[in-house]
Formats: sequence, structure tokens, C-alpha cells
Amino acid sequence: MTTLNSVTEQFADFSKSSVDAAMKFASVGVGSTERFFGLNVEATKVGFDVTARNAKAAATVKDVQELNSLQTKAAETGLEFAMGYSKNFYEIATAAQAQYTSLVEERVNLFQKSMVDTLDKVSKAAPAGSDVLVTAMKTGLAASAAATDSFSKAAKQATAFADTAFKTATETAEKATKPAAAKRK
Repeated sequence: MTTLNSVTEQFADFSKSSVDAAMKFASVGVGSTERFFGLNVEATKVGFDVTARNAKAAATVKDVQELNSLQTKAAETGLEFAMGYSKNFYEIATAAQAQYTSLVEERVNLFQKSMVDTLDKVSKAAPAGSDVLVTAMKTGLAASAAATDSFSKAAKQATAFADTAFKTATETAEKATKPAAAKRK
């Protein structure tokens, strides 16, 4: 009867853990969606405001040179807006990806620990001579854990590289637009 209770308890723990994990994943998804939605609402407001100002300025244009200046200023403003939007979008996406990665790593670690605990319990109740099989399975789990850890580290390095490249490209673009804007003023 204790074996049945043990199995029932393990299943209940697994179910609770799975529900908790699903709720964490859902929470990250909803939070990220909320931030994306807020970014898009703010971008829409700014877009309407800029369009209204440009329309008012266009209505007061008196000559071609003034129209060219207005077009250049509108293009610079649009470029700055696009760069700011993409930077904010990237930050939200990167934060969500980091949270998802952390949750996946947590679940993998819990699964591996659970498997080791289960193998320990099995080895205690297993018949004589089965210790070789249990040791082989533990070795396999250890190798799997090492591979997962290596993959996780490689993914983090790739993410850090991409993040650095994105930030460098953004900074370079911002620096390139500032001198051009300054020359036109």
C-alpha cells in the first residue's frame, strides 16, 4: 500500500509542478504581450502627433527650399522613431526570451533531479546485480545534463553576441544621423 501512496504522491507532485510551470510560462507570455501592446499604443500616439505636426508645418510652407527642409526633418524624425521603436521592441523580446530560457532551464534541472531521485529509489529496491544498469542510467543522465548545460551556455553566448551586435548597429545608426541633422540646421 505504501508503494501505491508513493506513486500517487509523486504523480500529484508532478501535476502540481507542471501546472506551476504552465502558469509561469503563461505569465511571461501575457506580460510580454502587454508590453508589446503598450509599445504599439505609444507608437501609434506618437505617430499621430508627428503626422499632425508635419501636416500643420506643410500648410505653412512658402517655398521649395522650406519644403525640402521640412521633408528632410520629417525623414530624420521618422528614422529616429523607427530606431527607438525597434530598440524598445528588441528589449522586450530579449527580456521575454531570457525569462523563457530561465524557465526551461529550471524545468530541465527539475526533471533531471527527479530522474536521479527515481533511479536512487529503484536501485534500493532492485534485485542484486542491477546496480550496473542503474549506474549506466545515471551516467547517461549526467551526460545529458552536461550536454544540456553546454547547449545552454552556447545559446547564452550567441544571444550575448547578437545583443552586442544589435546595440552596436543601433548606436552607429544614431551617431550617423546626428551629424547629418546638425549640418542641415
